[in-house]
Amino acid sequence: MSSFKTLIRVQKWQLDEKRRALTELQNLEDRLRGEIDRLAEEMRAEQDTARNDFNASFTYAAFARGAMERRRRIDDSIRQVQEQIVAAAEQVAEAYQDLKRYELAEEERLKREREKQKHKEELMMDETALIGFRRRQEQDGTG
Repeated sequence: MSSFKTLIRVQKWQLDEKRRALTELQNLEDRLRGEIDRLAEEMRAEQDTARNDFNASFTYAAFARGAMERRRRIDDSIRQVQEQIVAAAEQVAEAYQDLKRYELAEEERLKREREKQKHKEELMMDETALIGFRRRQEQDGTG
């Protein structure tokens, strides 16, 4: 097995790992956005309860402050994850470029090898034809 084949296999594995990591980060971002949606729904439900129940309206302010703080933390987390997603996407692109570079180098090596083999075959055929030609000339000259 050529060293390029080994490099290609390793590079494919690394590319797959980087793609998995990117997918995990994207899934995390989706979950965080889902948390924002659930928090917004929870806030609407609490607002409706506070409007309809005078006693609940006293506790709504504390709930709203806590919910806004949770929203801020989730937004911060989303920003951090988005930065990680950008970095991971760059790593995937880099790994893909490396893989393509190795694959092209392997293709070029195989092409050179095929050309070398073709040249050897042509030399053998030329030599065989030359031997046949000489034999015919010898037979014509002696016959």
